[in-house]
Amino acid sequence: MKRIIYLTFYFEPDLCAGSFRNSPLAKVLADKVKGDGVVEVYTTMPNRYDTYHAEASAYEERGNLIIHRIALPAHESGMMDQIKSFYTYFMEVIRLNKGKKADLVFASSSRLFTAFLGYIISVKYKKLLYLDIRDIFVDTISDVIKSPLIKFFMLPVLKLIEHQIFSKAVHINLISGGFKSYFHPFKGVQFSEFTNGIDDEFLQVASKPQRLRHETNTVKTIVYAGNIGEGQGLHKIIPQAAEKLGIGYQFIIIGDGGAKGKLLLELEKRQVTNVEVRKPIQRNLLIEEYQKADYLFLHLNDLDAFKKVLPSKIFELATFSSPMIAGVSGYAKEFIEREIRSSFVFAPCDVEAMVQGIKEMNVSKEIDRNEFFNKYKRDHINHAMADSIIQYL
Repeated sequence: MKRIIYLTFYFEPDLCAGSFRNSPLAKVLADKVKGDGVVEVYTTMPNRYDTYHAEASAYEERGNLIIHRIALPAHESGMMDQIKSFYTYFMEVIRLNKGKKADLVFASSSRLFTAFLGYIISVKYKKLLYLDIRDIFVDTISDVIKSPLIKFFMLPVLKLIEHQIFSKAVHINLISGGFKSYFHPFKGVQFSEFTNGIDDEFLQVASKPQRLRHETNTVKTIVYAGNIGEGQGLHKIIPQAAEKLGIGYQFIIIGDGGAKGKLLLELEKRQVTNVEVRKPIQRNLLIEEYQKADYLFLHLNDLDAFKKVLPSKIFELATFSSPMIAGVSGYAKEFIEREIRSSFVFAPCDVEAMVQGIKEMNVSKEIDRNEFFNKYKRDHINHAMADSIIQYL
């Protein structure tokens, strides 16, 4: 019986892109190796947001899909808290695998740490390593960290670790086509580009007609749902845009994160009253909020590293019959303009462009995105990716 070690820091019932990607992929992979293999997922107890708590078992068996959820110490979103959390995850995964055999190691990683764990385990078992890269951590951290001294000492070490990890992998999947140039130096590795996709619960919504909100609403609603961190930079765009748009527009922000305090502080400073910040909610409730929205909003901070990424939120928002307003650049900008009708893209943190675009956008026309739905169904992508993984067993 073949055994696949599946590493992902986030898994259902957690609410985040890593969970939404890996939960269905692990199920498809387990189904494809049923009778010949077992998939053991090593993940964490739900921990993405301090304000969202969900019940989950530390150990689950679903046929040949086995899930180990590791409890983490209480933490917030600071770097030291994240390091401590990963250390706990790292040591527990090593402990749980003591004395076991493995035939393939799969790691889905956005912060390099999970990829590093996959590297360590693959070296230990002398087995092949398949990586799913959701973000380029070294690229991002070099933008986020401002201290030249920390950069001087930290970046060379991280680059060395990164090179070791990527050179060991037999296969690297890049979640964004914007990552390709970064990985050119790594020869002898097989690459693929299985992106994020649209989940079934959103496709079911897309198949039903949705009424046009603008016909009955005097106040236009702009909905954002997701992480409120430095990477999203909401504090640099929403308070300012809300102030300029005025009381004819209402922002609804659903989420949590390390920069939520900055957002609330900026709203208070400007005495903005047309922005409502809510706690994270489950997907079925989120769908209802999306359906009621006049505009759906996405934003990334103005950092060079984000020019390469393709946010999973794009696929989620494109399901609904409301125009997408996206403050992104680089590959994400190219993708949205190429693939998604009735969308408006502006440069990150450009308040004037965002406000003007919202006011000028025609929200009355019917939106047809069936071609996009068919092309980016998560289920189709997962089956293709699972087949790619299985070939290394």
